[in-house]
This record gives sequence, C-alpha cells and structure tokens, in this order.
Amino acid sequence: MFTSFLIKYAEIGVKGKNRYLFEDALVRQIKYALKKCDGEYEVHKSQGRIYVEALGEFDYDDVVDQLGKVFGISGICPVVSVEDEGFEKLCETVIKYIADVYPDRNKTFKVHSRRARKNYPKESMEINAALGEAVLGAYPEMSVDVHEPEILLNIEIREKIHIYSKVIPGPGGMPVGTGGKAMLLLSGGIDSPVAGYMIAKRGVKLDAVYFHAPPYTGERAKQKVIDLARIVSRYTGPIYLHVISFTDIQLYIYDKCPHEELTIIMRRYMMRIAEHIAQETGCLGLITGESIGQVASQTMSSMVATNEVCELPVYRPLIGFDKQEIVEVAEKIGTFETSILPFEDCCTIFVAKHPVTKPSLKVIRRHEHYLDEKIEELVRTALETDELIIVSEEQ
Repeated sequence: MFTSFLIKYAEIGVKGKNRYLFEDALVRQIKYALKKCDGEYEVHKSQGRIYVEALGEFDYDDVVDQLGKVFGISGICPVVSVEDEGFEKLCETVIKYIADVYPDRNKTFKVHSRRARKNYPKESMEINAALGEAVLGAYPEMSVDVHEPEILLNIEIREKIHIYSKVIPGPGGMPVGTGGKAMLLLSGGIDSPVAGYMIAKRGVKLDAVYFHAPPYTGERAKQKVIDLARIVSRYTGPIYLHVISFTDIQLYIYDKCPHEELTIIMRRYMMRIAEHIAQETGCLGLITGESIGQVASQTMSSMVATNEVCELPVYRPLIGFDKQEIVEVAEKIGTFETSILPFEDCCTIFVAKHPVTKPSLKVIRRHEHYLDEKIEELVRTALETDELIIVSEEQ
C-alpha cells in the first residue's frame, strides 16, 4: 500500500539560515542508508519536508529498519500521496486509507490538515470538518475525539496531497558529519560502544582506537571489538578502527611503576597515543565511556590525571549515568550481547589488587620518569605498527 515516506526531523527545524545544510546532510545519510536495501529510491526535499519514494518493488520492513538508524530523523511516516483531483476524490481516498490501515475501526479519530498550498479552495478548518463528516458517514462505528484521538489523520495539501496517520519513531539527534569527527577509545566492554553511539547521535563522525595486548588478549578479544564497531557503524557509517599493540608498553609500565598506579599510568599513555592518532586524522576530540566512580580509574581525581596529558577535549557522554542506564542503551542499540562475551581486554588483564583512587598528579608525573629510558621508543613503535581496519555493516 505504502510506496513513500515523509521524514520528520526535530532539531534541524530550528537551525535558521543554516537549516538547508543540515537538511542536505540528512538527505545524504538517508541515501546512504537506503543503499543497504533492495530496490531504487528517490530522496528529495520539498517545501520544508523530506520524502523517500520507492521507484519499484521494495521491502517495507527493511526500509523502515534502515531509516530508523539514521541520526537526525525524529519520525518516519508511511504516506499515501495522491494528485489533487478534487475534494470528492480526496474523501474517497481517505475512506479507503482508513479501510486499508485500520481493519478494526472501532476507534476515535481526529483530522488534522495542513494547507501549504494556499490556493486550495478550502481552508484547513473546512477540510477537517468535511473529511471528518465523510469518515463518520462511511464508518459510523468511529467517533471524533479532538483531544486524545486513537487515530490522528494528517492531511498535507502540497503539490501533491499526502495522507498519513502513523509516525514510527526515529533515533533523533543530528545527521552524522555535521558535528565534526572524534576518536573513540573502544574497548570490549559495555560502556565505550554506548559512548560512541551517543556522541555520533549529536552529528559527530567516529574514528576509533583499540589497544590490543597479545598474547594476554587473543584474536577473539580483538574480533569482539571489531564486531562492536560493526554494530555501532549501523548508525554512524564506516568506522576507521586503529588497532594498537600495547603489550610492550604495559609490561614496561608494570615493571617500572608502582602497581597501585598501573591503571592510571597505562591510561595516560593510551590517551597520549589516541590523541596522536586523532590529531593526525583530523579528529576534534577524544571519546571515552567513563562514568564517575564506576571503577578506580574513573574517580574525579583519576580523570584529572588522565586529562592532563591531552590537549584535545575529552568527551564523556556517560559521565552521570549509572550502570543500568548504560546497559539499557547498549541493549537498545544491539551491543550488549557482544560486550558481555567473556574475552578479556588489555585493561582488565593488568589490574592492580589495590588501585589508587585519588592519584596525586605530582606523584604520577614523578613515577612516569621511571619510564624515560624506553617509553618514547615503545610508543613510536606502537604507532608505527598501527593496524587500520575499515569497519562497516556490510562486511
């Protein structure tokens, strides 16, 4: 029945003179998403609206699923679009629409018309009243409720007339790419994929870096991170994943520094390396999955210590979330089941029995000097052996 969709957006609508830039970006993201679907589609803007039209046979559920992953879309409305062939013909079309969409018509309804084409012979209130009367005449079991109707029948009078009543929620946010690019520190845990998703929802394109520690972490742990990146890429588009071999750096820190400071000092070197790659690739910040107090390395004092080594801003979208809230988002976006697979990442392998929770920057800096002999060489080697994997949903 449906061959086209009206795409609703929210925040983009308040962008003023720059709105067209965000609309164009959203159109590009929609076209990219639809490449994953069978069939051909036309995506176009018209009078402040974005429409998707199928040009032949297509899988309705697949199209809705792909559109539901495009940031910037607040609602997906399956529409029936018809030429203006007079008001009687419109009444017939609306009556048929209700018959097709609502087999059970023992419902309340309201007609809401929008007359964008001002030369249409009837005003909005007249359209509402006349169409409501026609519906009641065809289906006396229905009744009008102007306050909380079960069916809100929308009629948009434009170049064509568009009829819709269902609004399938989209993910909201802003189109990917309109907010710059940032580097996600991606581990195999629950938090970091969620953090990447949330920043991408604000229009930020993602690159990612994963710190691998063979033989302490195996190929299955690495594959788990690739799989998480692939799930997140359903929403963000392709992710450039940098795999850094971190073993020699970790062992050197383990050998030279106090064990209660291992996590903080290791994390400081992760941040340094991630920032180096970020600056080389045009990223405007780092993204982590940290939440205040969740573990020893995520206390306020610990985050001050890790922030100190960075020039770029560090974005922590989960900072005020508790674990259950993070889990709920992970389940919604499909990363949770992969995140809980029992393959250790490099952070969990080298955890001290009694990690410091209130590190002193002065002390941390002093202890990092124990690494002066070899650390720069080890960092340089890690960067030179960076393995780049382009991860996308199609793989």
